[in-house]
Amino acid sequence: MINNNKFFFFQKGFFYTVCPEAVMRLCEHADKNNKLFCTNLAAPFICEIFGDRLMKAMPYVDYLFGNETEARSFAKHQLKMDTIDVRVIAKALSELPKKNTKRPRVVVITQGADPTILAIVGKDIKEFNVKTPLEIVDTNGAGDSFVGGFLAYLALGKTHEEAIQAGAYCAFECIQQSGCTYPEKPNFDPTTFSV
Repeated sequence: MINNNKFFFFQKGFFYTVCPEAVMRLCEHADKNNKLFCTNLAAPFICEIFGDRLMKAMPYVDYLFGNETEARSFAKHQLKMDTIDVRVIAKALSELPKKNTKRPRVVVITQGADPTILAIVGKDIKEFNVKTPLEIVDTNGAGDSFVGGFLAYLALGKTHEEAIQAGAYCAFECIQQSGCTYPEKPNFDPTTFSV
């Protein structure tokens, strides 16, 4: 993706299970070339069983995404934290050591119908309410949809708040369909889409 003539990379968390060496090469390439590196926690079992691989990549992570279950699993198994408070966990994730200290780490934790958490090291935690559809058909792909919408808006140079709104819209549309699909014509209007 392109953001102000700079590329950034998004590495799916599931890839840590099959080729951690490639992940680290991508991390090092992003760092060496001053590119943003983004990843997600993927699933609770990834955080538990392959969390050491995530921890190895963490110093390179500029944007980290996950849901509340994944964040709690990572906190318990990798950070040895004894809390289920997602705000506390998001803050701790944002404060993990980072190789490129010129950019703060941004952590975004979704929580289904509960507020999305935004944690940026050195700043106050922010919460964003979520618009819930009248009918939820299938939640598969909701997290990926959120990340796609967020990164698309980030690539357009939008703020984190605007990117969260775009991600929330994509997830909102996704969960109203069977499978990870979308309506034929999107109707996202950032001036009117809100809770």
